[in-house]
Amino acid sequence: MALKVGDTLPNFKAKDTNGTIFESQNYIGKQPLIIYFYPKDDTPGCTTQACGFRDNYQKFRDLDAEVIGISADSVQSHIKFKTKFNLPFILLSDTDKKLRKLFGVENDFLFIPGRQTFVIDNNGVILFVFNSMQGKIHVDKALKILKELTK
Repeated sequence: MALKVGDTLPNFKAKDTNGTIFESQNYIGKQPLIIYFYPKDDTPGCTTQACGFRDNYQKFRDLDAEVIGISADSVQSHIKFKTKFNLPFILLSDTDKKLRKLFGVENDFLFIPGRQTFVIDNNGVILFVFNSMQGKIHVDKALKILKELTK
């Protein structure tokens, strides 16, 4: 069953680009999170989305939020993607697709892994869920929700 607005972010673990284990419980209760799932490293739409988050990263940080990108690519692929595009945020590897299943992110167009963004408040409550194959829209919508949260 898919996570929806009002649900609490479940505890999960995954490897980041440093090869260390990221644990969601270390962030819940401390800061808002933008968790976005994307299909594949270094593809046109995913690069546009990632660079949109990169270009607006300071705006997210000014709102005390952390950005986390998740795909089924390997840690090694994430390292190359992060380095090539100078991505300052966390990328998590979900090679077994357990996180995609945990969040309930479905495939788009039958076989392409879905592109979905979750905005989570500092208490771990999901405030917003957005699904669109247009990557740049995710950045704008997430920023808008965060700004409303901090009013």
